[in-house]
Amino acid sequence: MTLLMAGPSPFVRTVLVTAHETGQIAEIETRKVAASPTGADPELVSANPLGKIPALMRPDGPALYDSRVICRYLDHRAQAGLYPDSRLWEVLTLEATAQAMMDAGVSMVYERRVRPEDMVYEPWIAGQWGKITRALDAVEARWTSHLSGRLTMAQIALGCALGYLDFRHGDRGWREGRPTLAAWYARFAERPSMQETEPAA
Repeated sequence: MTLLMAGPSPFVRTVLVTAHETGQIAEIETRKVAASPTGADPELVSANPLGKIPALMRPDGPALYDSRVICRYLDHRAQAGLYPDSRLWEVLTLEATAQAMMDAGVSMVYERRVRPEDMVYEPWIAGQWGKITRALDAVEARWTSHLSGRLTMAQIALGCALGYLDFRHGDRGWREGRPTLAAWYARFAERPSMQETEPAA
């Protein structure tokens, strides 16, 4: 299998952590491609017409894209149980919450990186950060009980989302007022899968 990736993407990291945790990382070759929203690599577009990463090329079928689809595929392939039936809807909801945080965090970066400086729209950036803070508050208040016990995809997705906040938005202090979530992440970040996939500038 070949994973098309670019830069320190939290979506790519989610797939890589899942591959580590399910014992499949040695079966995946990674290949870096250009994935700018204003122009994507032809190889990436041929695998994913949306031109977005990650995309997983596999020998037994068409390429898979969207990190949630790829992670579900890897879990199914390894029968790893990251989506337990007994908590499926909670796991999927928390995974979606984490993915939305990643979307908002990446959008904030693109707003400054892709637009000319005089066209950057600060209310848009503030609105994206508002989504993230509301999600963080919801996890702290209602979801932390789902972060204990056997590993699930919810934990992996949230760990990668929080890691991205540290990497790209560390000056915004997401831990403030969220001691339970901060303590959980400190423990989760020590997992070998997280250490092996820690983003570099």
